[in-house]
Amino acid sequence: MASSSQLKSAVLLQQMKLHLATDAGKEITKKIGLVYQINIAPKKIGFNEQVYVVDLKKGEVTEGPYEGGKPDATFSFKDDDFVKVSTGKMNPQIAFMRGAMKIKGSLSAAQKFTPDIFPKPSKM
Repeated sequence: MASSSQLKSAVLLQQMKLHLATDAGKEITKKIGLVYQINIAPKKIGFNEQVYVVDLKKGEVTEGPYEGGKPDATFSFKDDDFVKVSTGKMNPQIAFMRGAMKIKGSLSAAQKFTPDIFPKPSKM
């Protein structure tokens, strides 16, 4: 059992980190070349957020705010909604319209952040 402080998103971002080290991941980095900051809240956007950076310039995922200037786009999600969007169970546009996803920064950069960049969930 994961502890309540462990976000489901953290597991997903850990998989993303491994994915970016693969050849497929390197292709994504080459193709996108942008930096995203992702703020993930356990229950309510804006509260107790854990911050991650998905750097698709360097091909890495790190915990904590981006320190290399401004990210190209910043997303805020609730944990469950981030998992739904990144696994393709919720359309990002719908998530945005419903307020399940908030975006700051470049919308054109944000539109390149799609479920396609995430590793496919492994069947267990």
